[in-house]
Amino acid sequence: MGNGRIAVVTGAGSGLGREISRALLGAGYRVALAGRRADALAETADGAADALPVPTDVGDPDSVAALFETVRARWGRLDLLVNNAGVSVGGTVDELSFADWKRAVDTNLTGMFLCAQQAVRLMKAQDPRGGRIINNGSISAHAPRPASVAYTATKHAVTGLTKSISLDGRAWNVACGQIDIGNAATEMTLRMADGIPQADGSVKAEPTFDARHVADAVLYMAGLPLDANVGFLTVTATAMPYIGRG
Repeated sequence: MGNGRIAVVTGAGSGLGREISRALLGAGYRVALAGRRADALAETADGAADALPVPTDVGDPDSVAALFETVRARWGRLDLLVNNAGVSVGGTVDELSFADWKRAVDTNLTGMFLCAQQAVRLMKAQDPRGGRIINNGSISAHAPRPASVAYTATKHAVTGLTKSISLDGRAWNVACGQIDIGNAATEMTLRMADGIPQADGSVKAEPTFDARHVADAVLYMAGLPLDANVGFLTVTATAMPYIGRG
């Protein structure tokens, strides 16, 4: 499926980023693995010849610019950006510290903007022109959990970012879509088995699903020709308490 195409995956050192990166490598992509920790990126690469670990802070413009320059110098083009890096910061609007708010915004929103900016610049300049960006939203892009003001605000903002990139990218054959995920089984969702707060004040365990299905969905979105685009795709555990009344 990959046909030697070039991808960048952010947040590639763990969780969904690792799952997506390995799926892309398995499909024939050459993949730049971006994340903060070099050791975690090396573990994701697992010796794959087509994996390129690039330690990156997505909230730092210079670090992001260096990532995409590394990709350009190594492979000469970019076909796919999977904007996956994110942090979960808990807290109600009255309790959340400014530092935690800023950390969420810097990673979940500014990081996606900076990576998309560099990706579009590269995609516009290359020949053949164009490429695809897939942003990792969340069910929190639709509805909040209790005490999640920073995470929810940034994920709602990602939806606007996705729509704007999709519109602005048309002139350059750049497609942009978003995948919204609910309860994929990763390190972040382990606590769900013990119970997490619900909107009615109760604490309940929630079901999860195998993260490989997220990677399969990303492969589907990425594998489309550039004249077709999945704007928004939602994948959740079937019995997740998302659709319904509280």
